Amino acid sequence: MSKYVTFGEVMLRLKSPHHEKLFQSPALEATFGGGEANVAVSLANYGLDAKFVTALPENDIADACIREIRGFGVDTSSIVRRKGRVGIYFLEAGANQRASNVIYDRAESSISLMQKGEIDWNEIFKDAEWFHISGITPAISKEAKEMSLEAVKKAQENNVTVSCDFNFRKKLWNYGETAVEVMNELVKYVDVGIANEEDCQMSLGINVEVDVKSGSLDTDKYKLLGDKVLEVFPNLKMIAITLRESKSADINGWGACLNDRDNFYLSKRYMISDILDRVGGGDSFAGGLIYGLSTYKDRQEALEFAVAASCLKHSIIGDYNRVKKAEVEKLMKGDGSGRVNR
Repeated sequence: MSKYVTFGEVMLRLKSPHHEKLFQSPALEATFGGGEANVAVSLANYGLDAKFVTALPENDIADACIREIRGFGVDTSSIVRRKGRVGIYFLEAGANQRASNVIYDRAESSISLMQKGEIDWNEIFKDAEWFHISGITPAISKEAKEMSLEAVKKAQENNVTVSCDFNFRKKLWNYGETAVEVMNELVKYVDVGIANEEDCQMSLGINVEVDVKSGSLDTDKYKLLGDKVLEVFPNLKMIAITLRESKSADINGWGACLNDRDNFYLSKRYMISDILDRVGGGDSFAGGLIYGLSTYKDRQEALEFAVAASCLKHSIIGDYNRVKKAEVEKLMKGDGSGRVNR
């Protein structure tokens, strides 16, 4: 069975309870999460053979993390155990007009210290169909950047489809190279791009004036943005751009578009209120899109699956999207009533 491989950092997630400020009460909720790990969990939930590759130390925290990921059915056999530490991120969930806040404590993490050659990518990719990475991984450290470039090049050499979420994290780019410099090199080896409008601007340096705060989005500008990205990167087969209208921390409009050079697809739009947790929403979209493109012949249907999957993630606390294929398809078909299943 062909594998879907993801590579990136998984961290200990420490969140203040409910919507409290950090340390408002002397307790934190401890779970795990990270972009590419989240995608691997989604793919495994949909029944695909998913493998997650990272580096973790030899300690009880890392052991618990691996057990949790393996519990979703993800193959963790290629995780490298080495010196370093488990990275941490602290999350304070926003509410109403107060935005969520993330604080990173991930310096000297095991993956940030990895060197090229520590992973046998030819072995990993020999039975792989798809490889996914994000713009977060090359931002971690110069070493992680080199590992990321090595991975996408080896994937291409092995005829593996490569997807990349262009995620821009301004708090991470601290080792002397800019996101635009690094990502413009990495994206040369990518087949399927995933982004929002800020990622295109800050990670790739490609700008189209888009107003995301007006309460409505001009989809023509998103087509133009996709066209510009595809023009700059002729190797890209397609780009998917998420369309989020942030009315408050609790209420978001949600949709996406897909540009495959020949056609421009626009998804249905969901109005999501009473958001429980939007962290991991983009990763749930990426996982849904990879599944959709691998499963459905129609790209409109693939896009709708991704948007519905990520819509449901906003109701799931934690990084991982724990929904199954049947739940996503139910929402795709228009059943979003929330009625009890008996």
